[in-house]
Amino acid sequence: MATTFAKAADGTQATTEYAARIEHVSKSFAGPAGQQLVLDDITLDVAPGEFVTLLGASGCGKSTLLNLVAGLDAPSAGSITTGGRPALMFQEHALFPWLTAGKNIELALKLRGVPKNERRGRAEELLELVRLKGAYGKRVHELSGGMRQRVALARALAQDSKLLLMDEPFAALDAITRDVLHDELTRIWRETNLSVLFVTHNVREAVRLAQRVVLLSSRPGRVAREWRVDIPQPRRIEDSAVAELSVEITEELRGEIRRHGQH
Repeated sequence: MATTFAKAADGTQATTEYAARIEHVSKSFAGPAGQQLVLDDITLDVAPGEFVTLLGASGCGKSTLLNLVAGLDAPSAGSITTGGRPALMFQEHALFPWLTAGKNIELALKLRGVPKNERRGRAEELLELVRLKGAYGKRVHELSGGMRQRVALARALAQDSKLLLMDEPFAALDAITRDVLHDELTRIWRETNLSVLFVTHNVREAVRLAQRVVLLSSRPGRVAREWRVDIPQPRRIEDSAVAELSVEITEELRGEIRRHGQH
């Protein structure tokens, strides 16, 4: 009943056949009516370099599962193992407003133990990776919502993790900005060979981004069904193949919501 971050003997991240292994994980919380089961017997692996989206109705336990993988909470039963400590990105950018974009990234580098004389250069490299070259000295209030999320992504990448956990990071953005950031995330994922576990309730977003879509049932969350997405990247959210698979998944999601409503 724990989250384990595997390390190699020299302290670096261990090389494993999976980026995350979730085995028979359940999670309960105390409520007015006693213990409330939120996740029930979840088993799921994320392979190295794989992009997996977690999809489900609000309250199904998607974010709870992500927090368990991140080590922010412990499962009530089962185990979670990752190849190293994951990086985590939320819907809110959570940038420190009194720091510049570059200094926000440098803070993550400092916590990782990167020497002071190397931090600025590395922060500027990460800003360039997310296409914000020249934004090192900009403060948070000077950045648009999309730019703030790019800085938050650069800060997550500064943790040098092989597993990136993303909890609806684009949900608060307008459709065009979200579409652009989908492209950017896909590019960065392919360039860095990251493993990504991405939580969303947006079916088309899930299909556009992922190699595999995992649908959780309504509370308690269980793995209801999985889809392998074989549509070539880069994809567009309006592509006919994306739309077709989205319709199929939406019908399954509606079924889960209907079943939940009958209880």
